[in-house]
Amino acid sequence: MDILLILIAAFGAGVLNTIAGGGTFLTFPALVLIGVPPVMANATSAVAVFPGYLGGALGFREELSKFDRKQMARLIIITLIGGLIGSLLLLVSSNKAFSIVVPFLLLAATLAFLFGDRIRTWAASKSRAVTPYGTVGLLLVSIYGGYFNGGLGIVLLALFAVWGMVDIHTMNGLKNGLSFALSAISVVVFAIGGLVAWSMALPMMAAAILGGYAGAPLARALPKSAVRALIAVVGFSMSTVFFWRLIG
Repeated sequence: MDILLILIAAFGAGVLNTIAGGGTFLTFPALVLIGVPPVMANATSAVAVFPGYLGGALGFREELSKFDRKQMARLIIITLIGGLIGSLLLLVSSNKAFSIVVPFLLLAATLAFLFGDRIRTWAASKSRAVTPYGTVGLLLVSIYGGYFNGGLGIVLLALFAVWGMVDIHTMNGLKNGLSFALSAISVVVFAIGGLVAWSMALPMMAAAILGGYAGAPLARALPKSAVRALIAVVGFSMSTVFFWRLIG
């Protein structure tokens, strides 16, 4: 039953990551539920959903092909650097410290995405316009993603909204491409650090690949309002769960 639970969670995570992000909201709790310590559960979860990002990126290859190659290479390099920093931070984190910071990060990520348009408008009105495809914002988000993969897609979509991107499908394509690059460096760090429960991660990876590829056509079919609503439901629901765990 444990294996069945984490396989279902991994497939669902692959679908959710491709559509809106937040797939780790499924895999991380599932691993904790079956008894994996929080820090190891987070690392194993990040490894498990890693291939799903590749499936999602392939599903959005048409949208990704619209980006300039030099610009895309620059964004990937920034993402890799941030992901490396965040992954190294997780290696030195205790289970207690990790459990305390997670719910706050999730809530902030969800709010940032939902109010991304207003944040961008405010910044422009105050002559503090955010630079599209800027280095600092992406670096900080990548550090977050390396430390806690949960909600990475939501945070990236929030950043893209602040950058001024409006097409949700283009945003999803870029999100999956950068998430794959970030997760790749995290997998290497977590594997070297001995944080991955491979007996669980490997079957979850296979399920996440199927879910990631299956999610692309579904993401295109859903209207923008439905995708945003899905992000809000997932983000607020899992924030509540982690806050409950914190005070419980």
